[in-house]
Amino acid sequence: MKDEKIQLHDKTFKPYIRHERILDAIDGVAREINHDFHDCTDIPVILCVLNGSIPFTGELLQRLDFPLQVVSVKLSSYQGTQSTGTVLNVMGLTSNVRGRRVIICEDIVDTGNTIVALKEMLIDKEGAAEVRIATMLLKPDVYNKPEKLDYVGMEIPNAFIVGFGLDYNELGRNIRDIYVIDE
Repeated sequence: MKDEKIQLHDKTFKPYIRHERILDAIDGVAREINHDFHDCTDIPVILCVLNGSIPFTGELLQRLDFPLQVVSVKLSSYQGTQSTGTVLNVMGLTSNVRGRRVIICEDIVDTGNTIVALKEMLIDKEGAAEVRIATMLLKPDVYNKPEKLDYVGMEIPNAFIVGFGLDYNELGRNIRDIYVIDE
């Protein structure tokens, strides 16, 4: 990780979480999921929430040691650096999950609006048998939902970050490390 700041659109970001630390967190999530699913006789669904969780899901998949299916969905709740409070279903599920166990892979959970809406949709509308939530990052200071998060890579303070899938107006997703806004 360079110790240099980066510029995305009108904002400057400084180094925050190194790539190696991100991978260590993903290793921990994978260990927990493998433990919970090591004897499964069904084929669970890994649900990648596009676009932000592509890197997290990709790394996680390489560490899971049981048969699984990968499905995607695209939701949106952010505009710029702020949550809109409204969750939009931009692209529906790429496969049927009725009667299946689903592990949602999310890049970050902050307010929890998106993850709660997605879990409700999977159970109530799509008929999933069980839904678990895996997130690379959690902002516990702003997460106030009663919904349990099953697998959390690491907790971070409530700051706006980019990199490793996280973006600022669609830029920054391809950065290996995570950077925090430099106020």
